[in-house]
Amino acid sequence: MKVAAMFGDQKGGLVDKPDPKAKGDFVVVKVLSVPMCTEYKSFKAGGNGDCFGHEAAGEIAEVDQTSRVKVGDRVVVQPVTSCGKCHLCLRGENIHCQHMRNMLKETGNEAGQATYAQYLVKPDYHMSPIPDDISTDHAGMACCGLGPTFGAFEQMSVNGLDTVMITGMGPVGLGGVINATYRGARTIAVESHPFRANLAKELGAALVINPEDEDNLEKVMDFTDGVGVDKAVDCSGAGPAQRFLIDAARRKGQVTFVGEGGAVEVFISNDMVRKGLILRGNWHYNLAEYSRLLNVVRNNTDKLDKFITHRFAMSDVQSAWELQVTGNCGKVVLDPWN
Repeated sequence: MKVAAMFGDQKGGLVDKPDPKAKGDFVVVKVLSVPMCTEYKSFKAGGNGDCFGHEAAGEIAEVDQTSRVKVGDRVVVQPVTSCGKCHLCLRGENIHCQHMRNMLKETGNEAGQATYAQYLVKPDYHMSPIPDDISTDHAGMACCGLGPTFGAFEQMSVNGLDTVMITGMGPVGLGGVINATYRGARTIAVESHPFRANLAKELGAALVINPEDEDNLEKVMDFTDGVGVDKAVDCSGAGPAQRFLIDAARRKGQVTFVGEGGAVEVFISNDMVRKGLILRGNWHYNLAEYSRLLNVVRNNTDKLDKFITHRFAMSDVQSAWELQVTGNCGKVVLDPWN
């Protein structure tokens, strides 16, 4: 099979790997759609390797035993390789499993962990079915495109009475605009990159703020009648943006951190005790809520077509990574078979 690789010095291409084989509850997926995430950061840094990606949608190609899925089923492949048995997995919180399985060791395959590939291997309980009325590319947004902010909004119970602020309009933050507006919330987007700021407006943001402006907190307060935002999500992973959310949130408001990285000083007295904020982190969403997330996908096809700004053949992954480095894109999708 063909697998995307980085060769250092911002060079990318394809390498050949053996097709993986199903074993036990590990099934083989023919990957049809690869939503690209933050792997481009490694490309930008001159990285190398051939095991990239954590998002995929495709169809079951091979099973080894009686399984939850059958050959030909279209599926979203959920990230990580959890044990499927611990108290977290049994509650749908697979993303937080503390007993991850070693696919290569258990199956004897040389490859199959990467999603930037024609085939991959995962346990059958990581396969979420794609309904007939949803395209494979759109279903793939149930991973990082929509998933992290959907999980955050579920935890915060975002609804049409809320004003929500989202910092960082990369692919995750832009997906957050879709999630927030679908729930009816007034949405403030914070982004300095012109392409992504404009795309946030097209996806429904009522106000877009440039974080480089000096009067941003005043803008938020004016927009919220001096109260502050009800709920907020950081998708930037940048300390200043994270601090801005805390300052812009109203008393008794909620702030969720989705973007990885960053460091922010939190003042227990003024932020937590006297302001009464709820601060939390969120990685993904509870898998029991997958059907609810599909309603977002099903009812936002036009926005998802805007959100997915580019599609590339995986053989041209070099150009896809180069585009992502510029920031002039929303979600980018690879086709492994071209």
